Amino acid sequence: MPFIQVCSLSRLQATVTSTRASHVLTLINEQTAVPRPREILPDNHLFLGMSDIIEPLDGHIEPAEAHVNRLLAFVRGWSMDSPMVVHCYAGVSRSTAAALISVAALRPDRPEKEIADLIRARSPTATPNLRLIAIADKALGRSGRLFLAAERIGRGADCFEGVPFKLEL
Repeated sequence: MPFIQVCSLSRLQATVTSTRASHVLTLINEQTAVPRPREILPDNHLFLGMSDIIEPLDGHIEPAEAHVNRLLAFVRGWSMDSPMVVHCYAGVSRSTAAALISVAALRPDRPEKEIADLIRARSPTATPNLRLIAIADKALGRSGRLFLAAERIGRGADCFEGVPFKLEL
């Protein structure tokens, strides 16, 4: 069964190697250097430069519709023959939002609450970025349900680095 593995930047290479992933989705501050894992072809790595914020903040790039559109195009182009790794700096907010969005996009029949609950069950630290979720909710025609599901699971446990997790499609 195809799956998405969520992790932090520090665990990226090891996660790609251990899962034998073919695709990587990076959501991180634009100026952060992210070496592409050696197993990943250039066309199979999407870098989305944005800050982990939910409201505009001077000097930061807020998640925007263009980011979500690129994320959706990338995910929909994934063959699902092998895993995809989704990461941000800590593996807590942008990456968990992207995982939720990805499953909602690829499995439109799957209830939003079910996806969000699975994320919470797999990672006590997951705190999906609600700005990314709100934009994706609209783009996916989920009528606010995706946002409400993410908001309902709330903030995860405080941490420096999130608990990595696997999310089956």
